[in-house]
Amino acid sequence: MSTNIASANTNKPYDNAYNYSFNTLVGQQPLPLSQFKGKVLLIVNTASKCGFTPQYASLETLYQKYKARGLIILGVPSNDFGSQEPGTEQDIAEFCRINYGVSFPMTAKEVVSGQEAHPFFRWAKQKLGFGSAPKWNFHKYLINRKGELITFYYSTTKPDSSRLVKAVEKALDEQ
Repeated sequence: MSTNIASANTNKPYDNAYNYSFNTLVGQQPLPLSQFKGKVLLIVNTASKCGFTPQYASLETLYQKYKARGLIILGVPSNDFGSQEPGTEQDIAEFCRINYGVSFPMTAKEVVSGQEAHPFFRWAKQKLGFGSAPKWNFHKYLINRKGELITFYYSTTKPDSSRLVKAVEKALDEQ
């Protein structure tokens, strides 16, 4: 279940990612993005049975390389595209740990596209335009240390691509 710090009576989008919250993959505990204030966030919708699933490995490598400098990667499992994330939260957690050694935070499974999308994904689409909405699994959003949405990357952009890595490094260098 998705949560939004906003009152249920307001449809006004926020200007900052820190106003949004998810639940953790295991235990369904609140995971407010505000707990990552001052960090650079790469938020990625994920799936376990997708042709892009091997990106988990390079996401973990990117996380290990830059987490000490303030990078947080947040995986958001979704079954929106091709029903490629059919498992339970426990299944997803085990798959990620066993197959890819994922240690970065993961949220509970969410809807990431359409009118039922989690509020964060609706906000990102509103901020960056219709073309920025996830079209498939492993779509990525980069957020700076101030909680501002910088850019997005389609699924075909690998986490270790020079374009994405340079943008992460630039965001990490900014205070």
